[in-house]
Amino acid sequence: MDNKEIIVIGGGPAGMMAASTAGSRGLPVTLLEKNQKLGKKLYLTGKGRCNITNNADMEEFIANVPTNAKFLYSAFYTFTNQDLLTLLSQLGLKTKVERGNRVFPASDKSSDVIRALEKHLENNRVRRLTGEADEITAENNQITGVRLKDGRVLPCSSIIVATGGISYPSTGSTGDGYRFAGKLGHTIIPPKPSLVPLETVEDWPKQAQGLSLRNCSITVVDQGGRKVFEEFGEMVFTHYGVSGPVILSASSYMGKMEPGEYTIRIDLKPALTDEQLDARLQRDFLKFARKNFSNSLDELLPKKIIPVIIQLSKIAPEKPVHQITKEERHSLVSLMKGLELTVKEYRPIEEAIITSGGISVKEIDPGTMESKLVKGLFFAGEVIDVDAYTGGFNLQIAFSTGYLAGMNC
Repeated sequence: MDNKEIIVIGGGPAGMMAASTAGSRGLPVTLLEKNQKLGKKLYLTGKGRCNITNNADMEEFIANVPTNAKFLYSAFYTFTNQDLLTLLSQLGLKTKVERGNRVFPASDKSSDVIRALEKHLENNRVRRLTGEADEITAENNQITGVRLKDGRVLPCSSIIVATGGISYPSTGSTGDGYRFAGKLGHTIIPPKPSLVPLETVEDWPKQAQGLSLRNCSITVVDQGGRKVFEEFGEMVFTHYGVSGPVILSASSYMGKMEPGEYTIRIDLKPALTDEQLDARLQRDFLKFARKNFSNSLDELLPKKIIPVIIQLSKIAPEKPVHQITKEERHSLVSLMKGLELTVKEYRPIEEAIITSGGISVKEIDPGTMESKLVKGLFFAGEVIDVDAYTGGFNLQIAFSTGYLAGMNC
């Protein structure tokens, strides 16, 4: 095909960046998105605040990618986090850096990020088209076009597949890219959830459902007692187990999930040593000496977790505080510094932030994002078998691979 027509399938961060970048080269680009609005999943990220990227150096980025990190070297170094922030600033988006070098829009509104990316599309004359791709067509291992579900056929010389994974299917991420790539001969690494809430064997989290611990510390150990994860931050109890930022991060450090393989230890009072917490308990017990044990923890713990702690402590709720023994008190300290939960399994992949797995990186050129099997076929973002820990790293993967695909299509 003499005329270079580019079609980008998927209007998420990777697709918008790919389309804008290709457009900036003066190429005719069509961005095809099945939803009426672009960036539907992006709108939900970071609880609606959008953790755009991380302010770490590129080597730290590589360290935060557990799956196929080496594949991303060219993408990360061709379009860095600083390149992204410079671009967004030029598009009028102000940003800020928070704990853990996480970068957010200054407004705390993900919609402002989407608006900036839409402006980038407009500036580069990208044509937007609402429609759902049904099949990518190719002849003699060369892309020829896209057939839509409504019967329309869009001829082109290059296609960038940026359809995401299969998490949050309500946003349009329904695994289409895997189907397209598979039909064209690509190997698909079976998708599994990453950055996902966890179900627990114990059912007591149901009693504390909705309770968010903003300043707790969690440690995850495997059956052999090996520490696989440790972090300070926020978590939440649910009807099925646990969720929240530190839990999502922990999930991506867990390998093959077997019930009982991993134990989570929650430190409810990470700012206090065992000795300091014991001293605090003694002061509270002295203050509430005339009360029963069940009424003595109100100033120390959140209300919703107190019945759980009382139940697990094995100390009778009606026992007068002044009768609690030193051994019982020490046991209570240990419980609050190491509240244990046994992981049963991941929540369904539909609830995962990120899909791990996807199109095999062995069949994609890391320097261009082009398929090694079909000329003119490119991939960007979560559809590829790469994923990272929380902190803005996954979105940077989307932007960097999108940029690289847009520069080489």
